[in-house]
Amino acid sequence: MPRTYVMATRNAHKVEEVSRILAASGADIELLPLPGEAPDVEEIGSTFAANALLKARSAAEFTGLPAIADDSGLCVDALNGMPGIHSARWCGRHGDDRANLELLLGQLAETPAPRRSAQFVCAAVVVDPSSGTEQIVEGVLEGRLAEEIHGEGGFGYDPIFVPMGEQLTTAEMSPEEKDAISHRGQAFRHLADLL
Repeated sequence: MPRTYVMATRNAHKVEEVSRILAASGADIELLPLPGEAPDVEEIGSTFAANALLKARSAAEFTGLPAIADDSGLCVDALNGMPGIHSARWCGRHGDDRANLELLLGQLAETPAPRRSAQFVCAAVVVDPSSGTEQIVEGVLEGRLAEEIHGEGGFGYDPIFVPMGEQLTTAEMSPEEKDAISHRGQAFRHLADLL
C-alpha cells in the first residue's frame, strides 16, 4: 500500500512532474497537492535548501502528513548566480514565466554565447512529523542560455535553457527526456531512494 505524502506547492506542473519522477523511480507513494487552505509560506531562506525546508515544515505541520518540498531556480554565471532563489519572481511578480524570461533575456542581451553558462539547481526535502526526521538532497543541471525562446514544453526558464551537450532547450524535450537529466529529476531520484 502506498504511503501518502503532501507536496508543498500550489504549482500543478511541479506536482505532476515530481509524481512522474517518483513513480519512474519505483517509489510507492501517493503524492497529494497542498490543500488550498494551507497557509502561504514566506520564502525568507538564503538558500534553496532553507526555503524548501520552510515549505515542507509548514505543509507537514498543517496536514500532519510527511511533506515533500523543493526549491529550485536558475543560476546564471554572468549575473553572479542570479536570479537564484528569486527565479520565480525575478520580474517582481511570482510565477509570471513569460515576464521572467523576457527580463532575463534583456539582461543578457549583450552577453556573448561563451559567457551564457548557467545551472538549474534543485534542493528537495522530506519532512516526516511522525519521526521528526528531515532529509535534504540536491540536483544540478549545467547548461547555457539560448538567445531566444524555443519550445512549448516545461515551464519557468525551460524555453531558454540548453543542457550541456544538448542542442535543444529543456522546453523542446519530451517530459521523459527532461526528467532523465533535469535538476529536479536528479534531486527527486535521490529522494526516492530515501523514501
